[in-house]
This record gives sequence, C-alpha cells and structure tokens, in this order.
Amino acid sequence: MADKTQSQLVVDLRGRSIETLDDFWDAVTQPCGLPEWFGRNTQAWRDTNQTRGISDVIDNHDVLVVHVDRHGLFAAGSREARALRSAFAGRQSRLVVHEPS
Repeated sequence: MADKTQSQLVVDLRGRSIETLDDFWDAVTQPCGLPEWFGRNTQAWRDTNQTRGISDVIDNHDVLVVHVDRHGLFAAGSREARALRSAFAGRQSRLVVHEPS
C-alpha cells in the first residue's frame, strides 16, 4: 500500500519586513485565510495549526509551512519569535527560518 502524499500550504515570507508579531499576523492573514475574529496571538495560532477548524485554507492542507528570513522578529534571541516557533510545534505546521542571503 502506498503512503498518502501530504498536501502542503507553503507561505513564503522571505524578503518581507517582519519586525513585530503584528507584522507576522498581517503577513499570514490573507494566504492562510484567517478570519477577522482570529486572536492574533501565539495560542490562537497554535489552535489554528493543531486543532484546526479556524481557517478553511489551512484545514484543506495536511501541513502548513511558513518560510521567513532570520532578521527582525526572527533574529536570534527574540523572545516573541521563540513563542511563535513553539506554536508551530507538531506534525501539521513548520516554521523554516532562512539565513539572509
């Protein structure tokens, strides 16, 4: 029996200035289909990715992959970025942080 191929929603934010969590929420709202009432906090993001039922766009994919550059919010040592990274934990979502080119 063949393994099921997982569908991925890939959101590539490389090259975009993301200095704050608000910048991150602004950047992912449209491509992830987040509703107006989305909580814009890391716990709401964790629920969206792991529990599902909040975004039809995310729910229609097995895995969400978000690519960002390692600067601004995602620079080394950012406490907010650590909290956000932890909200990506699990099989259904991944945050990929790229070194600047």
